[in-house]
Amino acid sequence: MALYPANAQAIAACADKLKQGDLVALPTETVYGLAGDATNGEAIAAIYATKARPQFNPLICHVADMKAARAIGRFNDAAEKLAAAFWPGPLTLVVPRQADCPVDPLASAGLDTIALRVPAHETAQKLLRAVARPLVAPSANPSGRLSPSSAAHVSEMLPDIDVLDGGNCSIGMESSIVGCLDDAPLWLRAGGLARKDIEACLGVNLSEPPEETAQQARLAPGRLARHYAPHSNLRLNAETARDNELLIGFGATAEPCFANLSADGHLSEAAARLFSVLHEADKAAQQSGQNLAVMAIPTDGLGEAINDRLARAAA
Repeated sequence: MALYPANAQAIAACADKLKQGDLVALPTETVYGLAGDATNGEAIAAIYATKARPQFNPLICHVADMKAARAIGRFNDAAEKLAAAFWPGPLTLVVPRQADCPVDPLASAGLDTIALRVPAHETAQKLLRAVARPLVAPSANPSGRLSPSSAAHVSEMLPDIDVLDGGNCSIGMESSIVGCLDDAPLWLRAGGLARKDIEACLGVNLSEPPEETAQQARLAPGRLARHYAPHSNLRLNAETARDNELLIGFGATAEPCFANLSADGHLSEAAARLFSVLHEADKAAQQSGQNLAVMAIPTDGLGEAINDRLARAAA
């Protein structure tokens, strides 16, 4: 389908498509999302079908501002504090649905909660305001595969979807997800906002649900054991490449690497480049019949999210 420049004419055309129940891929600061009208059950079902996504895996609902978010979800003190500090931005909040929530229940996978985010990307904001309704927008890729951080990634993986090209994603990592359902906020997914910054804002440590707790796992996307995965096998914490591997480096290294996430050892750069490098390396590995290996990444700050994505990709 078409690849549109993110100008006013294209945004208006894509807004009309979304109002009619069609799907459009849109850029955000995190990754590209496969957007559909959150109030339209058929559009949501089309997203699940297009991605071949399990319908027990809820979708994140994107809105333009806090006023729109409050019309959909109920915000406790923790949610209010986090929204004021980090929205718009790479943070998703899982809150109880309003009694008259207009979002189709299919987006919540049958739960009485809703995952909400206000994206910071200018094009996403313009599209949300043009549509004037909430949009569900999971990553614009087949379920379980590498997330798209450029319009080209979307066109390659979902060639039947129209794409608004807003350039490369500045963060390149899905949003962090916090559950704000009672007095103990839950850390549901590591992402583009570091856990320590969220905890500093709240003044408390986040609780973390056990990985094996199915009900908690359903509260947020991206908690499946194998997710964000390349086609090629991926080995973690490699010091050198084996004979049949392409090595992805991190930091200053004398080892020959196919690519380096950040030669300077900057976690923000590594996060922004992660999916782009994995896409490129996976394509090269498939062509040469090789596997992938990635060097160890520190676990502090954004390193938690990077290691989470790598662990699920290698599962």
